[in-house]
Amino acid sequence: MSEPEQPQIYLITPPVFELSVYPEVLGRVLDSTEIACVRLALASRDEDDHIRAADALRDVAHQRDVALVIDQHILLAERHGLDGVHLLDGARSVRAARKQLGPDAIVGAFCGTSRHDGMSAGEAGADYISFGPVGETGLDSGEQVDFETLEWWSQVIELPSVAEGGLTVDLVRKLAPVTDFFGVGEEIWRQDDPAEALRTLLAAIPPG
Repeated sequence: MSEPEQPQIYLITPPVFELSVYPEVLGRVLDSTEIACVRLALASRDEDDHIRAADALRDVAHQRDVALVIDQHILLAERHGLDGVHLLDGARSVRAARKQLGPDAIVGAFCGTSRHDGMSAGEAGADYISFGPVGETGLDSGEQVDFETLEWWSQVIELPSVAEGGLTVDLVRKLAPVTDFFGVGEEIWRQDDPAEALRTLLAAIPPG
């Protein structure tokens, strides 16, 4: 994932989906606009669920020259021809993932609201840092990433950032100058027309 001049879209799958339906829905979204990367983010702990989803979505993404990464599961990324892994424990697993997957794989790290964790993950070899949630949430502690953190990161750190979690049109408009990617997931999948919902979010990004 190279650093873009304007924020690009980093698409996050729903935590649960019907494999008989979702690949077609994903394909329509990928065909509707330019997507930088897709992240397979299943809630299931069943290995077979991940394998079947990874194989199906890999074909959909790669047919369109879009990278596919998977939450956490380094072995599955390696064995099933995925483009990399998205780690959920900050910097802790970055070095191991990089060593196992090699220099060409995408290794991303979710660092919550912590600049320190983000910098540590970057030093360990992450290709991007994901911060979130940026919007209001009733989950976990409810803590949000503040604008100043993303602004500081964009001004001081060269490593690309992803802003995710609770995105709205207003937040996209506000955060566009201070992030490299928007991590878009449930914001569009819970809508009747995900492609149209994504276009609405994209329309809020000021022209470069």
